[in-house]
Amino acid sequence: MAPELVWLIAGIVLVIVELLTGTFYLLILGVAAMLAALAAWAGAPFIVEVLVAAVAAVAGTLLIRRRRVGATTDDGLASIDVGQPVTFETWTDAAARVARVRHRGASWDAEIGADATPVAGTTLYITAVHGNRLVVAAKGAP
Repeated sequence: MAPELVWLIAGIVLVIVELLTGTFYLLILGVAAMLAALAAWAGAPFIVEVLVAAVAAVAGTLLIRRRRVGATTDDGLASIDVGQPVTFETWTDAAARVARVRHRGASWDAEIGADATPVAGTTLYITAVHGNRLVVAAKGAP
């Protein structure tokens, strides 16, 4: 089988798998394989095809990583949830100030700020988001 056809099939398979899983990394690998197919079609030696695929994959991965890092910050201020109200449900670890709160119709883990001593039904406000844990306080974010 011709090398360009092998690269093209690999690229198409990777793009299809990406559509099923929703990861951009497989899309980048699929595009990299298709660029290698283009190099093979142009008559490049195999080592050049591999280098084209590798450079495209690394460049695409770095681009995605840079965009994801730029989209969120450690303090969570990039989150659209900051400033939104939540309802205190129950303590899960009162000593560590970790509780369950209700936000957008679901229960979330939350770190409760030192300024709050909530009871069930108390309204608190999101001040930051760390991963999938909310940080909440009695007053909204500054």
